[in-house]
Amino acid sequence: MGKNKMHTHRHYEEENEWGCGSWLEYTMVVVLASVLLLGSLALTLFWVIYYHNGFAWREDLSKQFNLHPVLMVAGFITFSGFSILLYRICRCCRRIYVKLLHTVFHALSIPCVAIGFMAVLDTHNLKRPEAIPNFYSLHSWIGLVTMGLFAIQFVVGFFSFLVLLCCEGATSAFRAALVPIHASFGLTTFMLAIAACVTGLTEKVIFTLGNSYSRMPEEGIIVNAIGMSLIALAILIGYILQRDEFRFRAHVLIRSGDL
Repeated sequence: MGKNKMHTHRHYEEENEWGCGSWLEYTMVVVLASVLLLGSLALTLFWVIYYHNGFAWREDLSKQFNLHPVLMVAGFITFSGFSILLYRICRCCRRIYVKLLHTVFHALSIPCVAIGFMAVLDTHNLKRPEAIPNFYSLHSWIGLVTMGLFAIQFVVGFFSFLVLLCCEGATSAFRAALVPIHASFGLTTFMLAIAACVTGLTEKVIFTLGNSYSRMPEEGIIVNAIGMSLIALAILIGYILQRDEFRFRAHVLIRSGDL
């Protein structure tokens, strides 16, 4: 006589089969968002290298400042943007791997933001004959709020990820309640980062070009293109995250059998 036992196992599958139109829409918006995430960083690099002679540290303060826009776009936009998109791109991966990649991309953002922040502080404080005041502009205020929210998001996300690894079953209710809050503040932080970048680009190009900016010089067009790519990203990322159909959905199937 064999004993009847209940066997449970996880089986991940999508709840709804997608048609060609859904796959086309998903592919277009995800690919376009990825291109813009990389393109905005590439345009920023081109701008500071071609028009402002690249990078340095302290031996040339104007070149040191160039690290600020590039690293802030890399950290707050490119790495953070991909960390957000991972939950829509990695549809065939186990969720634990997606969480790990999400954490890695956020971790890559930290040195970019930290060095970019130190670069601009150094530039302001060491400028001679007169130091430039810190934290007086709308750009700097938005940037400070963005960095604060980013730090809180990373600490909360990293803590919940560690809890997941240590005691997954005991903390499931807590983590489930935390997910919508973490996701909402993550999107808010990304939108604030775009606002900080756009205001910073405008501030820099006005200081650099002055009245000639109104005559649409080549550099001004490049900076405007960077700004528009960031605004397009805000629209696309918001759309992708709000589209419920793009989420990876999994459910547990319970199968019984005899032994």
